[in-house]
Amino acid sequence: MVLREKIVILDFGSQYTQLIARRVRELGTYSEILPYWTKPENFQGNVIGIILSGGPSSVYDEGAPLPSAELFECRIPILGICYGLQAIASLLGGKVVSSKNREYGFQRIDITAKSQLLENVRNGSVVWMSHGDRVEALPDGFYTTARTENSPFAVIENPSKKIFGVQFHPEVAHTEEGMKILTNFVKKICGASGKWDLKEYLDTKINEVRERVDGSPVLLALSGGVDSSVVAYILEKAIGFNYFPIFVDTGLLKKGERERIKRIFGKNPNLRIVDAAGEFFAALRGIEDPEKKRKVIGATFIKIFESEAKKLGIQFQFLAQGTLYPDVIESVSVVGPSEVIKSHHNVGGLPEKLHLDLIEPLRELFKDEVRKIGGLLGVPEEILRRHPFPGPGMAVRIVGDVTPEKVKVLQEADYLVEEIIKRHKIYDDIWQIFPVLLPVKTVGIKGDKRSYENVLAIRAVVSLDGMTADWYRMSYDILNEISTTLLNSVEGINRVVYDVSTKPPATIEWE
Repeated sequence: MVLREKIVILDFGSQYTQLIARRVRELGTYSEILPYWTKPENFQGNVIGIILSGGPSSVYDEGAPLPSAELFECRIPILGICYGLQAIASLLGGKVVSSKNREYGFQRIDITAKSQLLENVRNGSVVWMSHGDRVEALPDGFYTTARTENSPFAVIENPSKKIFGVQFHPEVAHTEEGMKILTNFVKKICGASGKWDLKEYLDTKINEVRERVDGSPVLLALSGGVDSSVVAYILEKAIGFNYFPIFVDTGLLKKGERERIKRIFGKNPNLRIVDAAGEFFAALRGIEDPEKKRKVIGATFIKIFESEAKKLGIQFQFLAQGTLYPDVIESVSVVGPSEVIKSHHNVGGLPEKLHLDLIEPLRELFKDEVRKIGGLLGVPEEILRRHPFPGPGMAVRIVGDVTPEKVKVLQEADYLVEEIIKRHKIYDDIWQIFPVLLPVKTVGIKGDKRSYENVLAIRAVVSLDGMTADWYRMSYDILNEISTTLLNSVEGINRVVYDVSTKPPATIEWE
């Protein structure tokens, strides 16, 4: 597919950069995140708009990240968000200072002038602020169209140059009219047609895979999750069963995972299932640091996968993976100044180790887009509806060292929690729910005897694609059922707690 039009988001390190890209795609327009220093001459495709993200820096700091000056001469519409607005003001001759009254949280905007950006936006609506600096003087040619209590220049515009800025975050759900503002920018100011289509994207990817492979066999690292399963269906559409899925049972997966893989993917005669639990537990022995766990698991996976691939006796050229856009962004710091939060299991050294070319048909997509692609392919609902599961598996849901005994406790608890929420028909309301085994023991009473056993935490969140998340407001009755069931059925725990943290500041996983 030729992308006829797209919006580029330049990343200055905001925790919401991915969310901006996601919101633009909701408007039917393709979006792409690039480093803040990218010059217009390096844009690829038909870029019809540019968004400058927020970020943690101050524009007056030495070495502060700033966009190229050429950006403002390219005549492509620009929208600056929070730090992006301040970068526009500072570079074009305005003044940005540290604010005495830092704005964080909810504010109401007072629309003071007619505005292209704020067309049909309700005056007095709530916006979400998160900044310690503010614009004190505007560059020539700009005027303000809205203010808040502490920000006299909450929205600035220069329609003749098609440059706009907002001090708040229109991309977050807390901003009541945020999607109207983004719609005004993307569709009215940038002139986007809103016709970016996942069906067209899928057809193009199938053809691309078929042409690129040109009859060669393809290896697939199959986990059974949404992403690798959708890749398997894409490969089948493109090249039939000329792909070889290898499923490595790490011993860290959900209860009954191996049987499920056999049932769903067993029609492929090339399916290879590897029992490697012993090797993973040996490699993890005594390791408590979560980042070390991820790296050890990744290295062990590569070693086993390489060994199994060689056993097939085929000279492979291609490896398929279910890499998603957020994986790429969070794992590669060159995208911008955003801090790398954690290593991702499926963006590792496997292709280099095996000297294979990567096929990543989902690399440009977010999770909910992958689910839609899967629906178009006929992927079973039990896969598409499935909650995300981390590549390192239960190892990052056990705080501290990992043992087979601890994993067994967690697998049983995980199975029971899912059974309960499915029975109460709230599974689809939750983005992710799972237990976490804590290295904390508390005194309890079991069978009239004193017990001294572990604490189990339950984490349940709602989210669109995991970039931001809120804890799920579960009813007390269901919480009580979960707690009672786990305490009565799972050996080794005597206390259950519920995690009520949002992302940010917490991540979804505990490690």
